[in-house]
Amino acid sequence: MKSNPNRRAFLRGMGACLSLPAMESFGAPEAVLGKPGVPPRLAYLYFPNGSAEGSWEPEKVGPAGELQKLNRWMAPLEEFKDDLVVTKNLWTPRGNGHGAGTATWLTGGSYDHRKNDVGAPSVDQLVAKHLSDSTPLPSLELSTAGEGSFSGSLPRNCLSWTRRDVPAARETMPRAIFDKLFRRASEGFLNRSVLDLVLEQSKSLKRRASKADTRKIDEYLDAVRAVEKRLDFAEEQTQRIADDQALTDTLTRPAAGIPADHQEYVRQMLELMALSFWSGATRVSTFMLDHGQSNRYFDFVPGVKGTWHALSHWKDASGRTEDDDGKTKWDNTKSKLGMYNSVTRWHHSQLAYFLGRLKELKNADGTSTLDSSMIVYGSSIADGHAHEEENLPILLAGGGSETLKTGHYLAPRRATSMSKLHLAMLQRMGVPCDRFGEAEIALEGIS
Repeated sequence: MKSNPNRRAFLRGMGACLSLPAMESFGAPEAVLGKPGVPPRLAYLYFPNGSAEGSWEPEKVGPAGELQKLNRWMAPLEEFKDDLVVTKNLWTPRGNGHGAGTATWLTGGSYDHRKNDVGAPSVDQLVAKHLSDSTPLPSLELSTAGEGSFSGSLPRNCLSWTRRDVPAARETMPRAIFDKLFRRASEGFLNRSVLDLVLEQSKSLKRRASKADTRKIDEYLDAVRAVEKRLDFAEEQTQRIADDQALTDTLTRPAAGIPADHQEYVRQMLELMALSFWSGATRVSTFMLDHGQSNRYFDFVPGVKGTWHALSHWKDASGRTEDDDGKTKWDNTKSKLGMYNSVTRWHHSQLAYFLGRLKELKNADGTSTLDSSMIVYGSSIADGHAHEEENLPILLAGGGSETLKTGHYLAPRRATSMSKLHLAMLQRMGVPCDRFGEAEIALEGIS
């Protein structure tokens, strides 16, 4: 007997997720256990091409490191400064550049471009594995559709890895994500009687199967049960919407395709991530705001011309370098730097939108979804022109169910591996571990 890949592919296409076995639990360190009854959520938001040196420094910091005023490029986040930790001197000692840096940003490993290997599963997938039985979707991986050169590059498009050599599939269509989260069987998504039939036939086969085939059937049954679990979840959310009329307009199925307006596209994706956390569909998610060497045009931002990656090389203003499009040139490096920073500011505006939505969405105990979330936002490159991996632009947001201390500037004196941050997040999500990558001590100063 052979496992039928077509049936399994069909189930996955319907939104099923094969459950992974939970890790043996010895309990997370007591210092990072979340508030009882409000389990924390974890999101990683990634942007490529870095940010110019100095654009990530707060304008005014108090004597104890408190954030008093953000700079002009971070101004869209000013109203949320009490919910932020802005960092300095975090780096990725084993991952650098647009390809390797993107692929290993969440793995703590290295990537040599000769084989598909990032050293370890990514931090989000370790959390997903640990929490696989607690939510309808173990995790949610989102990305905008790539634009320009390298849109098909594997390392530049893979942030999440289920194994060291297996990237997690990304969702780029808002409607497909909505359907995965909320569409019901009664809306034509899937006939529950078909699931019942599949389960019954599989159980019958199992009674006659060998030990090896039994394992295959068990995997298949897990996939079917995942579909059932998600359908039940969708029905519950529909009732929840009916009970709270204010949510009716919010939980509206997006139109097919990708919005032509890039800001609308990004905000639809962020809205869906926020709803997935608020509803309990998942507790861990990643979002690639673009692939790791984005050549997207940001001409829609006032005063900006040219592609994002070209702007990141702001010290070359001639318009004749290998990455330039052959038609855009800039007056001088100062004006090009201003455009690069304007793209950084635009992305901060989208993060501000996301944090605002999380703050509006309330948990059952009246706290906000932002209070119970941990958002890691940043890039795998520091100043884009130098391709630096030191002093990465990274910030944290949210309360982590009372496990994160926010409202301050975290600036270690020495370069500190981002793996320490990942270890801290793993422990706050309840994953029993005392090491991630090369880090054996979690990042200090965030609790």
